[in-house]
Amino acid sequence: MSINNYFSIESTIKLKFNSSQIRDISYKSFLPEFNKTRTKRSQISMEKMNDKSILFVIKSNDITAFRASINEIISFGKVITNTMKIIDNS
Repeated sequence: MSINNYFSIESTIKLKFNSSQIRDISYKSFLPEFNKTRTKRSQISMEKMNDKSILFVIKSNDITAFRASINEIISFGKVITNTMKIIDNS
């Protein structure tokens, strides 16, 4: 924890999918982006779970870095949703 910070933040987010196949495709699609986004202020770990979900663990040194990490996961979820809508309408 930085000297200027009075706390750190740890949080988990679980994205649950309808099938393990969609979970696996989503996990693989996020890996390249996930590997580029590590910073000293915030770290995200990602793990496939047995219940057709992906678990994200966020550890941040400040609120701004935490918010950026949350926004990244939300954007990832929106991409999945929009992609599935396109596939379903084809």
